[in-house]
Amino acid sequence: MSSTAKKYGQKRKKLRSVPLSVPNSVLNLEINSIPIDYSRIYHEKLVWKQGLDLFFGIVGTLIFMLIYPFIALGIKLSSNGPIIFKQERSGFDGRIFNCYKFRTMHTEDDKKSVSKPDITKENDSRIFRFGQFLRKTNLDEIPQFLNVLKGDMSLVGPRTYPIRENSYWNTTFPDFYKRFSVKPGLTGLAQATGLRGGTLSIRQMHERLKCDLQYIKDRSFTMDLKLILMTLKSMITFNTRAH
Repeated sequence: MSSTAKKYGQKRKKLRSVPLSVPNSVLNLEINSIPIDYSRIYHEKLVWKQGLDLFFGIVGTLIFMLIYPFIALGIKLSSNGPIIFKQERSGFDGRIFNCYKFRTMHTEDDKKSVSKPDITKENDSRIFRFGQFLRKTNLDEIPQFLNVLKGDMSLVGPRTYPIRENSYWNTTFPDFYKRFSVKPGLTGLAQATGLRGGTLSIRQMHERLKCDLQYIKDRSFTMDLKLILMTLKSMITFNTRAH
């Protein structure tokens, strides 16, 4: 087991201290009803999941290559800046990797809070019109199939968060570190059921964490296929609840 796994398997270490103006009873939320054996899951090798990731990773990458020229044109006509947005995020075992997305926001530098993560809000003025379409259809996340092929991500799993958000929530929820026992996913139980988008709400993140831990505990070939179909349906019906 790596040093990170040992650290979390024995005793969770705080990533950073973040002041929150909420009652202590809320800060100590723990998902005791969903026990996760971190060490066992960390070492678990699921052949069926590796097969799904390889198959859909190849298919998704081919789709990415086909639609790239059209989406690149739409982005360039909408906003100055790169086509692909790269952001460091935390994945399996807390490892840092560059997550790829089609850029959907203007590149102007805004002042960010020093105490809270910079998140995308509903009707965020930084998102250009074509970017709204990409987010609503989930097409902005197509480049992440490259992350799946590279092994940074899985097709289905907990959402991957930027480093600052991971630090923020890791100091809030005692069980948050258990998400690092598996690879993050393009979609997952939380994402497919509408729990997505930027948030600093303790209660909303609590619900997302419950879904993430439930998925980690119950994940199966059938469950992954079901979540994939649910995600495709939400994309086709423009009901992704993204912002």
